[in-house]
Amino acid sequence: MPTNKHKHKHKRKASAHSKPKTEKPPGLITSHPKVFVLVGLFFVALSMYLLAFESQDNAMFGLAMLSLITGVVLAITAKIAVTKEHRN
Repeated sequence: MPTNKHKHKHKRKASAHSKPKTEKPPGLITSHPKVFVLVGLFFVALSMYLLAFESQDNAMFGLAMLSLITGVVLAITAKIAVTKEHRN
């Protein structure tokens, strides 16, 4: 009598263990890029106003700089998302 009579080798299909690759869900900026371009430009305009009229106080100057940086970064990333949307 063979010793390995009750031993079964389980062969697994590769497709049973591989998960289907799903795409990442689109982010908020990539789903509404034109709105975020306008929001970024609003932040830039707000920072220009704060620099022109309210920059005598150190806190307002800091807020103007934060608004400027945020607006520029937001507008650039949204503009990149708009160009990628038109390319596809």
